[in-house]
Amino acid sequence: MATESASAGRDRNETGRAQNQRPRDRYGRPLPHGSAGEVERVPDDAVFSAEEGLEEAQRLLDGGYAFTAHEVLEAVWKSSPDPERELWRGLAQVAVGVTHAQRGNTVGAARLLRRGADRVREFGPDAPHGVDVAGVAAFARGLADDLDAGRAGPGDGIDPAGMRLRGE
Repeated sequence: MATESASAGRDRNETGRAQNQRPRDRYGRPLPHGSAGEVERVPDDAVFSAEEGLEEAQRLLDGGYAFTAHEVLEAVWKSSPDPERELWRGLAQVAVGVTHAQRGNTVGAARLLRRGADRVREFGPDAPHGVDVAGVAAFARGLADDLDAGRAGPGDGIDPAGMRLRGE
């Protein structure tokens, strides 16, 4: 009975599955119902090609929206072929690591940034879709080091635009 009453007030998607429907701030934190959200939500069933995902995620990173970029990269990860899945997983981990840094969780952020950097780095210079894995890994490790040393502060002090998904 406790389970029913606890879930009675939960947000649900159109299929009845539990899903937070609250608007979000730029760092992905839920806002109160009825608030104006700062970001467009990425639907759970969103599908992006690799090209679309890279373009959209970079646009979001450039605008400071690492959480939403993470959602886009995660959508590509879910639909990518097996040989590429760990690349997309690593990119999503780096983006969510940036999100944790923006939110002030510096310890968790540094761990995720390093884990994502290790995952993408394995793809080397011939990474699929022209992903600059060396650049992404260097950005992630540099931010993790800055967080550990207290040189980077949460919120707008963390600039995800420095993460370039492709070499330029």
